[in-house]
Amino acid sequence: MLIPLLLQHLQALVPVLKNTPVWVWGLLATLLALGLSQLHTRSVSALPMTLMPVAMTGLSLWGTVSAFGGSPLFGFVVLAWLASAAATLCLIAPQSPPAGTRYDAASRSFTVPGSWLPLALIVGIFLTRYTVGVDLAMQPQLARDGQYTLLIGALYGLFSGAFAGRSARLWRLALKPATPASSSPLLKT
Repeated sequence: MLIPLLLQHLQALVPVLKNTPVWVWGLLATLLALGLSQLHTRSVSALPMTLMPVAMTGLSLWGTVSAFGGSPLFGFVVLAWLASAAATLCLIAPQSPPAGTRYDAASRSFTVPGSWLPLALIVGIFLTRYTVGVDLAMQPQLARDGQYTLLIGALYGLFSGAFAGRSARLWRLALKPATPASSSPLLKT
């Protein structure tokens, strides 16, 4: 609804932006800072590496529940979310971590190369949440539209599954049995 409206009537953007609560822009700035911080190679301890997908899944679920919690289709939306999240997780988790990813057992931290993907996923969740909020404010009956609700539920699930899959790849690296760096033959005397 919002996207076609803006494509046909760009001037409609001004009232939409004016009616957006100020806290939304603060949230966007925080999420952009978080995403931009992941563009460079960094060292991440196990806790923040785990909390990121949990927080992003929380935002995804918040978007799903706040948009469709009162809809008679809510159960189907949750099923679409779960199916999409599980499918995405199953596609991403088995892949090897990006080249240059390392785990240091002594410090329990990961060295992770920079990537645009976390920023894209974060912005995707935000834009989905924002667009759905505007759509439902303009046409509340969309919460009862099966095609719309299932599509949005699946989209939120895709984002959550992608974050969880990326984290699972790192955990697999950390849980892999350590291999000796090198072994020298024993000298007999």
